[in-house]
Amino acid sequence: MQLLRDKPAGRFSPARLFRPESIAVVGAGSGAGRQVLANLEAGGFRGDVATLAGPADVAGLASAPDLAVLAARPTAELLQALAAKGTFAAVVVCDAEGLSESARGTGVRVLGPGSFGICVPAIALNASRAHIVPPAGRIGLVSQSASLCRSVLDWAGPNGVGFSHIVGIGGRADLGFGMVLDWLSRDPGTGAILLDIRYLRNRCEFLSAARAASRLRPVVAIRPGAMLADLSGAAERAFEAALRRAGVLYVKSLEDLLAAAEVLARARPARSEAISIVTNALSPGRIAADAALRDGLQVAADVVHVEPDDSQQLATLAEAAAAKPGVGGVLVVHAPTGEGDDATMAGLVASRAAMKVPLLVCAMGETVGLTNRRRLAEAGMAVFAAPEQAVRGFLHLVIDRRNRAAARELPDSAVLAITPDREAVRSVLASVRGAGRLATTQDEALAVLAAYGIPAVPTRAVASPDDAADAARLLGFPAVVKLRQSVRPNQRASGGLALELHGPTEVTEAATRIAAQSGGDELPLLVQRQAVRWRELRIRVDDDATFGPIIGIGQGGTAADIHCDVAADLPPLNLALAHALIGRTRAAATLGRFRDNPAADEPAVAEALVRVSQLIVDFPEIVELDLNPLIVDVDGVVAADAWLKLREPGDAGGGLAITPYPVELVEHWTTPNGERLLFRPIRPEDADQHAVFFSRLSPQDIRYRFFTAMRELSPEQMARLTQIDYDREMAFIAAREATGETVGVARLVCENEHEGEFAVIVQADMKGIGVARHLMQRLIDWARRRGLSEIVGQVLADNAPMLAFVRRLGFRVQRLPEEPDVVEARLALG
Repeated sequence: MQLLRDKPAGRFSPARLFRPESIAVVGAGSGAGRQVLANLEAGGFRGDVATLAGPADVAGLASAPDLAVLAARPTAELLQALAAKGTFAAVVVCDAEGLSESARGTGVRVLGPGSFGICVPAIALNASRAHIVPPAGRIGLVSQSASLCRSVLDWAGPNGVGFSHIVGIGGRADLGFGMVLDWLSRDPGTGAILLDIRYLRNRCEFLSAARAASRLRPVVAIRPGAMLADLSGAAERAFEAALRRAGVLYVKSLEDLLAAAEVLARARPARSEAISIVTNALSPGRIAADAALRDGLQVAADVVHVEPDDSQQLATLAEAAAAKPGVGGVLVVHAPTGEGDDATMAGLVASRAAMKVPLLVCAMGETVGLTNRRRLAEAGMAVFAAPEQAVRGFLHLVIDRRNRAAARELPDSAVLAITPDREAVRSVLASVRGAGRLATTQDEALAVLAAYGIPAVPTRAVASPDDAADAARLLGFPAVVKLRQSVRPNQRASGGLALELHGPTEVTEAATRIAAQSGGDELPLLVQRQAVRWRELRIRVDDDATFGPIIGIGQGGTAADIHCDVAADLPPLNLALAHALIGRTRAAATLGRFRDNPAADEPAVAEALVRVSQLIVDFPEIVELDLNPLIVDVDGVVAADAWLKLREPGDAGGGLAITPYPVELVEHWTTPNGERLLFRPIRPEDADQHAVFFSRLSPQDIRYRFFTAMRELSPEQMARLTQIDYDREMAFIAAREATGETVGVARLVCENEHEGEFAVIVQADMKGIGVARHLMQRLIDWARRRGLSEIVGQVLADNAPMLAFVRRLGFRVQRLPEEPDVVEARLALG
């Protein structure tokens, strides 16, 4: 069965956008139209190009162009005329208002307005507003800014960088990042993807496509104006956190974007975070080592130095360094020596093929050094002009490695070993709403956290100073007295807290003082047993306008807002993600052993983060949480103060940006012969078993499934099949409970919000006992829950067993006129 068609008749296909065989330029007489026509000619486009003035000319075309480039106002009349002719892909290179309304209902899908256009150098396509012909290469650039496209294009040539695609998203009235990323992730000519993102219209679509793309190739993103939009930096932290979970490298400068493009498109992935430095110039080599250590990288052993006269040994020494255990990459720092440089550069080029780790070269100088860099760049090497730039390039590889690991983490929708007391939380939140409030008091918030297994300081609510003294006697000394209030922590009035109270008299006096300062003798107060304030952290949950709930952690205490030590991630979290989140904070350094102080219980902090994450997953009505301080010592953690805010009635929130692994879809099933099977959604770690499963399939079964003969699945194909996005597709596997081996798989890919394409295959010894039927029934049930109206699949016409099978499931079968060897099967889910 085939999951994707190339250019289906009567509707939009990305292939018509990125692989057009014919183009119509509408508004060819305008400045933008003339520029596009000139670029098509200069690029050498080999297909037909028609020039049109407006809608009236469309009907006169002899045939429907694959792609329309609109340099004139895209009116509804024009788009309707294109659709009537059979053209459903368009790029709007001019500014236009109301484009989404004009396109709606016509079936024409549009890039723009204000799009830079589309360049695909491999097929000589330059339907763009570029000022020079884009060089061919392996970078896919996707940008909302035509100016940035031209700037990157201008940088690329002298630096030996070329492009597989340049795609101008423009104003994103219709098509956006998701569709383009889907295409580039499947394109074998694209080695790395660069994204310029001003804003996102559909976070789930973007993250889904970005996660799928990053599993197969590096993806780097920049967001111009991130700080202008939010001076606090919270929005940028949320953006970076979301991209990290999607496996995307986020950079904050154009210099880093270009450096990342240089290294990610040319170097192997980092094997570890340790870099080995080999040089013929000791001081620059040491500068590189200093830069690596400042960036938190490890330097493998000492800098390996050879004298300038022995520079030709650099390649041999680099190979030896690459072979050492634990080395993640090799950096050669080269100072020009003269006539021997040609042989040195040739040796480095030859060495790269023998290495299993990335080889980066810093070829210094702007005379001979510039010539050396050009020679290396032409050979496809990752090359830099300064040691610090080269180290930064390796750091990009390391962060890309970390982010891809984060993207592979799939926390379940329920990750806690001990079931939390959800009923207790419901009771507290109902009480808060019943009191006409949206925010909790400190003790209410602590009770919610305690219900999820986060220890809280013993706390009592009291109504008077005398009651406060009695409560302190019960809890123990030293005691804390504070005003019980539901205002945001940073808005609490001063004077509402007293610490280090060592007896009933001190408690009574402090309670009296707090009550008097706050307006009366009978105000509600809280009394706590004071915890030893050894190390203090802060855990926060905020609701980002784009990505929803964001969990942050950093240094706690009264100075938390001043220190601005915040690392952020998206729920759901598991322990691996929680440990990594802690490691990104400056506060992480305070958790280790220091002088006579033993190391704090960092695993308890990670567990607290996971529990907060589970709380947010279970109770999306919680819009904000501030746990400060979370006191951590050698024995664990304890929450001393907290605050929660609920959403307004009727506000359900936008949901999670990262979909948890759907553990609720796991099912145990017994075959008619008594064997126990496990039916569950596929996971990335199923890749090895999937390869073994594929090896057991017969050549005929493989041809029936993939429409071609295949001996094995490539790494990219395996990643595509096992690392899926549960928002957009589903793959159920059947596995033997006794051995874990995969014996069957069925998958459904959502083509749009209404339709999905299915495929199913079962190994020979499991046929005829209901496994395939049960897999398909699981898919059909999932499709109904997702709201699809129809399931469709393609079957080779000679695949009689499958045709009989789908007919028994209720599918309607019909031949495709344009593909006589293929039969289409459709099932309405009404």
